[in-house]
Amino acid sequence: MMAASLLRRDKKATAAHLKADLNRTDNSSGVRQLQELLDAVLNPEKPAADGEALDWCKCLIAGGEGFDEFCKTVRSYDNATLCGLVWTANFVAYRCRTCGISPCMSLCAECFNNGDHTGHDFNMFRSQAGGACDCGDSNVMRESGFCRRHRLRTGENIPLIPRDLLLMSEMVLPRFILCIIQYLRDGYVEPDTSTERDLQKVLQQLEPQISFLEELTKMGGAMRTVLTKILTNQQAFKELSMGQEENLYAKKNYDKYLSALKNSGLVSVEEKGQSAAADVGVGAEGGAGAMEDQDGGQSVGQRKRVKLSSSTKDPCIIESLKHKCFLEELLFWTIKYEFPQKMVTFLLNMLPDQDYKITFTKTFVQHYAFIMKTLMKSHESDTMSNRIVHISVQLFSNEELARHVTEECQLLDIMVTVLLYMMESCLIKSELQDEENNRHVVVNCSEALLKNNTYWPLVSDFINILSHQSVAKKFLEDHALLMLWMSFVSFFQGMNLNKRELNEHVEFESQTYYAAFAAELEACAQPMWGLLTHCKVKVSLTHRINGTCNTLKLWFDTPAPNQVTFHLPLHRYYAMFLSKAVKCQGLDLDSLLPDQEMLMKIMVHPLQIQACLSEIHSNMWVRNGLQIKGQAMTYVQSHFCNSMIDPDIYLLQVCASRLDPDYFISSVFERFKVVDLLTMASQHQNAVLDSEQERPMLEGALTFLVILTSLRIHLGMTDDEILRAEMVSQLCMNDRTHSALLDLIPENPNPKSGIVPGSCSFEDMLSAVADFKAPVFEPGGSMQQGMYTPKAEVWEKEFDPIMVVLRTVYRRDVQSAMDRYAAFLKQFGIHTGNPWPPYKERTPLHPCYKGLIRLLHCKTLHIVIFTLLYKIWMDHQNMSEHVLCMVLYLIELGLDNQIQDNKEDEEPCIEEHCHDSWFPGTNLLSNLHHVINFVRVRVPETAPEVKREAPPSTSTEASSYGQVKGNSVTAQVFSLVAERRRKFQEIINRSTTEATQAVRPKSSSTRWVPPGTPPQLVTEILEIRESMLSLLIKLHQKMSSKQNSLSASWLEDIESNRLAHGDGITAIERILTKAAARSCQIKRSIQDICGKVCPPVPPKKNSPTDKKAMDKEERRQRARERQQKLLAEFASRQKSFMETAMDVESPDTEAAMDLGASEVMESEILYDCVICGQSGPSTEDRPTGLVVLLQASSVLGHRCKSTEPKNLPTSDEEHVYPADTCGAANDVRLTLMQQFFKDSSCLQSVSIGWDGGVYVQTCGHTLHIDCHKSYMESLRNDQVLQGFSVDKGEFTCPLCRQFANSVLPCRPGRGTEAGTWHTPTNKKTSLLVKEVEELQEKPGLFPTESNLSKEMELVIKDIKNTTQKKYMDYGRNPGSPDNDFLFMYSVARTNLELELVHRGGNLCSGGASAAAKRSCLNQLFHVLAMHMRLYSIDSAYNPWTKLTQIVQIKEAEPEVPMLFRDVPSLLIIFVLTMPQPLRKEHFTCVVKMLYNLQFTQALAALSTKFSSEERQAWSTSGALKKSAANSDKSFEALLSHVISELSKDKSVYKVNSEEATMVSSSVWSPQSIEFSLQQFCLPFLRLSCLLQHHLYGDNLTGCLEEEEFASLAVCLGLLPSAPQPANTVQSASCLEWPVNTFDLVTQWGAEVKGLSQIHAADVQSSKWAAPRLLQLPDNYNIIFQYYHRKACSACKKVPKDPALCLVCGAFVCLKGVCCKQQGICECVLHSQHCGAATGIFLLINASVIIIIRGHRFCLWGSVYLDAHGEEDRDLRRGKPLYLCEERYRVLEQQWVSHTFDHINKRWGPHYNGL
Repeated sequence: MMAASLLRRDKKATAAHLKADLNRTDNSSGVRQLQELLDAVLNPEKPAADGEALDWCKCLIAGGEGFDEFCKTVRSYDNATLCGLVWTANFVAYRCRTCGISPCMSLCAECFNNGDHTGHDFNMFRSQAGGACDCGDSNVMRESGFCRRHRLRTGENIPLIPRDLLLMSEMVLPRFILCIIQYLRDGYVEPDTSTERDLQKVLQQLEPQISFLEELTKMGGAMRTVLTKILTNQQAFKELSMGQEENLYAKKNYDKYLSALKNSGLVSVEEKGQSAAADVGVGAEGGAGAMEDQDGGQSVGQRKRVKLSSSTKDPCIIESLKHKCFLEELLFWTIKYEFPQKMVTFLLNMLPDQDYKITFTKTFVQHYAFIMKTLMKSHESDTMSNRIVHISVQLFSNEELARHVTEECQLLDIMVTVLLYMMESCLIKSELQDEENNRHVVVNCSEALLKNNTYWPLVSDFINILSHQSVAKKFLEDHALLMLWMSFVSFFQGMNLNKRELNEHVEFESQTYYAAFAAELEACAQPMWGLLTHCKVKVSLTHRINGTCNTLKLWFDTPAPNQVTFHLPLHRYYAMFLSKAVKCQGLDLDSLLPDQEMLMKIMVHPLQIQACLSEIHSNMWVRNGLQIKGQAMTYVQSHFCNSMIDPDIYLLQVCASRLDPDYFISSVFERFKVVDLLTMASQHQNAVLDSEQERPMLEGALTFLVILTSLRIHLGMTDDEILRAEMVSQLCMNDRTHSALLDLIPENPNPKSGIVPGSCSFEDMLSAVADFKAPVFEPGGSMQQGMYTPKAEVWEKEFDPIMVVLRTVYRRDVQSAMDRYAAFLKQFGIHTGNPWPPYKERTPLHPCYKGLIRLLHCKTLHIVIFTLLYKIWMDHQNMSEHVLCMVLYLIELGLDNQIQDNKEDEEPCIEEHCHDSWFPGTNLLSNLHHVINFVRVRVPETAPEVKREAPPSTSTEASSYGQVKGNSVTAQVFSLVAERRRKFQEIINRSTTEATQAVRPKSSSTRWVPPGTPPQLVTEILEIRESMLSLLIKLHQKMSSKQNSLSASWLEDIESNRLAHGDGITAIERILTKAAARSCQIKRSIQDICGKVCPPVPPKKNSPTDKKAMDKEERRQRARERQQKLLAEFASRQKSFMETAMDVESPDTEAAMDLGASEVMESEILYDCVICGQSGPSTEDRPTGLVVLLQASSVLGHRCKSTEPKNLPTSDEEHVYPADTCGAANDVRLTLMQQFFKDSSCLQSVSIGWDGGVYVQTCGHTLHIDCHKSYMESLRNDQVLQGFSVDKGEFTCPLCRQFANSVLPCRPGRGTEAGTWHTPTNKKTSLLVKEVEELQEKPGLFPTESNLSKEMELVIKDIKNTTQKKYMDYGRNPGSPDNDFLFMYSVARTNLELELVHRGGNLCSGGASAAAKRSCLNQLFHVLAMHMRLYSIDSAYNPWTKLTQIVQIKEAEPEVPMLFRDVPSLLIIFVLTMPQPLRKEHFTCVVKMLYNLQFTQALAALSTKFSSEERQAWSTSGALKKSAANSDKSFEALLSHVISELSKDKSVYKVNSEEATMVSSSVWSPQSIEFSLQQFCLPFLRLSCLLQHHLYGDNLTGCLEEEEFASLAVCLGLLPSAPQPANTVQSASCLEWPVNTFDLVTQWGAEVKGLSQIHAADVQSSKWAAPRLLQLPDNYNIIFQYYHRKACSACKKVPKDPALCLVCGAFVCLKGVCCKQQGICECVLHSQHCGAATGIFLLINASVIIIIRGHRFCLWGSVYLDAHGEEDRDLRRGKPLYLCEERYRVLEQQWVSHTFDHINKRWGPHYNGL
């Protein structure tokens, strides 16, 4: 009742009255009134969209004053020292690694720019999930990085806040927040039937309320404190949350809330009941229940889950949630509604308040399990993940807070439990080995949970908290937790199992391996690295290692032979913790390792992976599709290698160093399936491999052994050495950019550690091993980036092929590294042939791993080495150079790594011991020279070794060899050391099947031979009588193909330093010298063998198969040579073609046909058609044409007067004004003339085409026009070529592939009369003038209808279609012939002017020019002339008469005065309208007459610049000279005459007298006048000269700039010959007047009378500088900061993709729908207005430039590079970028020369959508 009356009153008054009431000491009535009012206003039964309630709240909180004033007041009490600005996705923020303590630190742009970060390692980034600014928070960043505002600790000197200010807020806000919560409860529909849409609707209605909360948080610290009190007050929550008893609505509302809470625990209520009753059914949440087991129906997941729920320490994770304050319930609904952005922002905005931060973090942890459940159900899991991380990263990055929550709320337990729970929903049985005996479960990689990375936010939080040392320590010390985590990791052990397809190709290639690799990296490896980072501290690792080991024991399975999984996270954990324990904590390895049997088990899986890698590369898995290759590549790829292959190899190294070496080596060859190949026999049978797979597999096995024995990454290298080795190996494969290198060097992949291991040393290391190659620009248009390339000494001393093999993702990179190495050796003259991979010395082994060396000193390996050397020497099949290379590498490793301890073993061995073994001992040195006499082998019956006669008695053989007792069997059987095998059999004591599977004997004797198989095996005894040494020496002879390649004394002569690089011969020499140096016995043996020099025994060629093989080889060799020869020939042809064809690419080579010049020479020009290849003249019936590209161009129109380019505006004060451009000035001039003079006359007095003129260029190739038509037809039918549009007439030149769109017919060339056309004439000027007039009077003949004339008409049509209508119609009545006439001659003018621009604006450089090559002006002139002869000029108006005669002026509609006409335009009109071909004498005459006019115009223009006194002076001084003899050739006389004529009309000089006095502070001397006149006439002379060059083929002579005038005058025949010195020429001396000079000038002057409105300067053409693009600022950030948030001028919104036009500076929306007009987007529209369909745009958000040309566009590249010379497309790396001047000049050059189409290759249609 009372409330009702209050509601009717004015809100402000009520609020003020209530506030006063509440401020009294006894405020009970006020409280009551307020409560009743709020009950009425904040009634949740009213629709939320009703704005009334919100208005009331605002008024009440403000307590009577305006809400905005109130905000201001509260803000003035803000005591916050943190910035805390919250942003959402796509916001641009900064991260400074120098200032950050936590790697997640980020700053808003304002704080970043106000802080000092010069020289820091920072980057700009686009936020993915949203974030908050950390400025002012010393927990996350160093104080030195704070900005000015937050460094001052502003909070300390702020006055205390008056109590009554926020009193109303404290009363009103609890009710307001409750109201929001009630709406949220209301919107929720019983268990999760609600669709997304309903939830969205509720949120939309609540938008204003939540925004209001957000507004409050922005009022600063004071208001946040109030909000915190309300949100965390448990009492208020108790009172308000339930609602009053009698309020039914509130009751219902509360019940809804309770039911929503019911299922918020990890285990739902029903499930708990079930597990208690041990029921069979699967709970509501049992996702895993889908796969029931037969054994009693209890699913795997269910069983686990129950165990889990009993084992966790903290029941609160499992139970439903209970809320104690508003904050908790608000967060609950935020989660339920899947993290609406507004709510997230509100909750985060509150964080600067410390009390709130702590409570909120605890609440968040409390809801952690609920968050995960919601996330798993969500359809929008991506968005939701981002928002979760947006919150959690703010909470967990702070170490203090993270530690606090870990201790108080069991954060670690909760996280691990939640992760376990999450993964349990997608477990399946593991299929490793065989299905029956397997007890393990493994995650199913095709589940959405893994496929979509749904687990990402949780894992990311886990990694984040583990990055804090105190938390990690706690984790490592908690044994139960560790075991829980290990069981989580074991879910991933063996996931994504691959089975080799043996029969047909797999139908469906699954892509689950992406998910598997991502899961192992993110969920297993990164937390592991997080923990390892802290292991430098003394955390006891022993139980950690034992824990892993126990889990491994539980897990162990032997892989079946055709299965492989790349995922063994448990093995890798084990390996990495061992490595860290030894490296950082100096623990003893033996005390940590389990027994031998366990080690044998552990090594099986990693070894299987290595063998499978080799199989995959040998194409044995090809039926499994491409994805298996993808897995093999990912496994070694830089982001994965140090979490996958490196630990695997390390683990194998550990096993190898502790197990029996013979066992290990035999296991390797078995896993690689090449045991059968290792026999002395020339033929063998292999049960498991095809013969073409044997060689790659053998190479794989040997390479693996080399890697295993020589890799030292975990065996004693320091971090810096590792970094250096990684860097060198990457640089050796290819030159790399800085960012690529950073990406390729495997860093410690825990992203939260933020630091590359020793990142400070990254740059130093880089400069130590590499040279920087600055970015270059190749003329072909491909832009190079700044690259790093290895220094010479790195190639020489550090190139390590083994590391390269280990790190290459693509096999071709190994080849690339070797090629680069060979090139280096060649360049420095070290070695010219094909080098072998160099041998690199290794860093010493860590003492713990010394056992690894025993691998190199074991009999099994020596037997293998001996056998392979023998096989290579005997040329057995499937041997290769690579095999030999690896064998030698192993020998050399053995020589370099001797076993120190057992000295006495080297005594000559007592014979009893070697009854079965080949070698007496295990030491490589003593075994090298041990001679092996006989070997017993098993061979097929057909093998050449089988002797047909009875073998000689062994005893006689034996006695001849004194060493062996006569009765013993001398032949060694090649079985892998039987007694050792027995020994292991006892150790392992497995079931027989497994034993045979694990280690099969090498001799084939035990194998059962199925019936009907190829020939039976028989045992033969081979006579060998070689030692490893003798085989090496024989191989040396074989390779150098000399009988006695090593003389007996060669050891003394050799100098060891040259042996480091070279081929196999060098390698053998190096080994022999090393061996000789280490043992005198070997030295003697070498000398003996070399002394004997026995010629190598050629292998017996008694078997036809061998012969065939040899012939085959020879045939192959010959075929190869033929192919090489052909290729070489082809290459040379191609080269010579390239030189002739590619003009664009290299402007220096002369054009294949310089069409202009060649015309003079031959009688009739012959053209080659590039399609049909015939050569012949162009005829009327079968015309030939030039391939041309027509394009509209506004380049000329963009020229300005100043030579300096305009600056790009980067602030609101700067602007680019287009008014002073050439195009604008010419428009003004024409419009001005059209106001006063006859239209037809105006249209002949100027040129258009400055904007949108048509430019014609050619590649110089010709074709028959009919051939071209059929070529176009074939293109039209060929749908593949989509780079251009055939319908628009576009094509590429059939020869040089240059882009073109038309064909310009060539006039049938009659070169016969050429002589007479060019003869110099003696006719008088007056006669020539008359002749010219008669030629002009001749009516234009309509050409006869022929193919040629038809084609010419078509080309004219093409030319008109090239540009837009608006650039052709300048007349009053569009479409009139005058308009057409103007357009035609302007095309000629445009092309002449552009060629001048391309020549640098003058003709000083003479003939050659890149542009001249592309010019086809001669042909163009003939086409235009033929067209223009159709318009005859009315003789009454013919300007020629006015030029050369004194005539009466008719007073009709006035024509344009001669002094106002554009002289170059007149020249082109005269030339084009006279009959072709024009005699040279007539052309010269026309030029002379026009020069008179040009000179007079110059005088008139000059005189307007004088002050009136100067004018007077010059007028009188010149008048005296009039009577002199040659007064018509003196500028003084003429100047005086012009001044006096023009002074008759007062208005001419009046207009600019005021400004003239200001300008001419300098006095005009005769020299300066002469200079000005020459400058004024030069443009006309240049154009005439160029025209003459194209019409008559005259050469242009080069000259100095100051002599240009004289040189051109002589060239044009205005001067008989140049005076010496040439720069003294008087411009007036070139004049030649047809009639009385002064009369003619008077007549021209008279025309100007009465035109007072026309400013003389406006009508005169002025000098234009070369066209330039805008000048860009040096630092890209300046552009980015100003433009990326700037609003578009058209639609007033901030564009999503802003772009800048680099020609005029316009700011446009790329692809913006907002600025579309008639379906055309703004960039395309702008390119049409600004550049006549050519646009150059800088994309602000990507830093790249795109070019729009007509209907196509292309990405040009970037002109901004970082400090390392790299582009940063899309600003992904966000490093500071700087302008690369060279690139920008190239861009400008391509724009001016119109070569975008030729140089840039990747064009695509834009469909008007840019």
